[in-house]
Amino acid sequence: MVRQRRAMDLIRRADPEGWIDEIFSAKAVARGGVIRRDIRWIDREVGRQRFMSEVRARGFHLIESGDQWVVICHSGYFRVIF
Repeated sequence: MVRQRRAMDLIRRADPEGWIDEIFSAKAVARGGVIRRDIRWIDREVGRQRFMSEVRARGFHLIESGDQWVVICHSGYFRVIF
């Protein structure tokens, strides 16, 4: 049986700084949009505390939904409807 490779199967980067730079240079971030990442991937690449610190330093909002972390890439108001 052939196993498909997924992003989670990739080996950890040697440079966590590069991963942070890549994530926060996405077009969605620049537009004040939303990015999401699998929590296990965050653990593998930089660790939860480091990621939370990066989100907080930018003044963004962080939400956990299932096995994903969702970053709202602006510091303004947001509301959960339901």
